[in-house]
Amino acid sequence: MTTPDDTPSKKSDDASKEEIRAKARARRDDREQRLQRKQDTAEPESSPHWWAPTMVTLMVIGLVSLVSTYLFSGNAPVPGLGNWNLVIGFGIAISGFLMTMKWR
Repeated sequence: MTTPDDTPSKKSDDASKEEIRAKARARRDDREQRLQRKQDTAEPESSPHWWAPTMVTLMVIGLVSLVSTYLFSGNAPVPGLGNWNLVIGFGIAISGFLMTMKWR
């Protein structure tokens, strides 16, 4: 048989246990959110070791191609293409510049 004094204390025990559980859930959720933010702001992977030399090489080859086209009036680096050598030179140089956007 229960007395009137036992019932409120039992309810308060249940309430305090629920509060403890709620606080534990809140702490776990906060921890998970912090981990997620840390993962979201983590440093991206670095580029492969060959990326930067390839990028610079393409830019230099494009520049040399453009300069030689102007110096030799379109007869170099590939004779017979004329001013299309400019398009080729710009294409090579631009591909090197586009690589800079993915370089880490």
